[in-house]
Amino acid sequence: MGAGVDLVSIKKQELFANLRQEEIDFVVSRCGALNLPEKSKLFSTGEKASRFYILLNGEIRVFKKNDDDSEDEMARFTSGDTIGDFDFARGAEYDANAEALQDSRLIIFPDSNYSMDSLANEEPNTVCSILLNAIIMMTGRIKSTRKLIFENMSWVQELHRRAYEDAGTGLWKQTLIADEITGNLKDTAALIMLKPDRFKILVDSRGHSAGDEAMIKIAIILKNITRNIGHGWALRFKSNEVGIIINNCDELQTRKIAMELSEIITDMDPVTAKDNIAEFNFTATIAWTVWQKDYTEWESLFNGCYSLLLSTWKDGGERIVHYEYAGKNE
Repeated sequence: MGAGVDLVSIKKQELFANLRQEEIDFVVSRCGALNLPEKSKLFSTGEKASRFYILLNGEIRVFKKNDDDSEDEMARFTSGDTIGDFDFARGAEYDANAEALQDSRLIIFPDSNYSMDSLANEEPNTVCSILLNAIIMMTGRIKSTRKLIFENMSWVQELHRRAYEDAGTGLWKQTLIADEITGNLKDTAALIMLKPDRFKILVDSRGHSAGDEAMIKIAIILKNITRNIGHGWALRFKSNEVGIIINNCDELQTRKIAMELSEIITDMDPVTAKDNIAEFNFTATIAWTVWQKDYTEWESLFNGCYSLLLSTWKDGGERIVHYEYAGKNE
């Protein structure tokens, strides 16, 4: 038996269900014990899940790191819990990090001196039984997940909406483009991007609340456009860079929408003069392009339109510009 390995904990694992006693003995002999000090990493995002862990005592948290270095905690594990068995069964890469919240002791399988390939060379029948149990385990969990989603569909839809919705404006986040929109583009699709002019002046003179209020008003304008058309997505790309994507929208229609959008922004009620601070009037820089016509490769088209938006804004803004991919006819 591997040093410090608990036979009862091993027998409880789905991966080892229905193994014969001699097979269980082999598994135990290829397990190891791991002492993990407080704040030590168990695994990190991107690592191959080449083993899994049974927590004998202590506490482990699993979390994801965001681009801004903030963290989203996903789960906490305490004594008796199994960590990473599903990832191990799939031969996947971890999509999160795990670290000890306190000094912890774990069983690991296989031990760090072994791999599943080396175990297969030793005991091919035992490893085949473990892999069969892995398939059965994955199938059962997938069925359970589907059942849970079906029984809680409205709840799942609300979580989906919240995951993609920008809390400050109610617009969709840019992540929706990569995860949902690009797979649903049809025929020709309009991409219209907008950046308010002189926005820093507004925020510096009136405070962030004035900027937030302005962005909410602009968001309402964008959502009203998609609502009046009957389809489309109103999105927030970055801090004050927003826009819309509309399916089945040709060049003539896109240009018209961009011009109307510019006029609506210009017609927004100005922020009135106050305490020697001048009145602030709204204008915007707008860049537009048409997927398929201006270029067929969406990511290049998107990035090019965004770059044109920023360069035009930096040159003084208050203009409507059309982006065409320079090498589209090559």
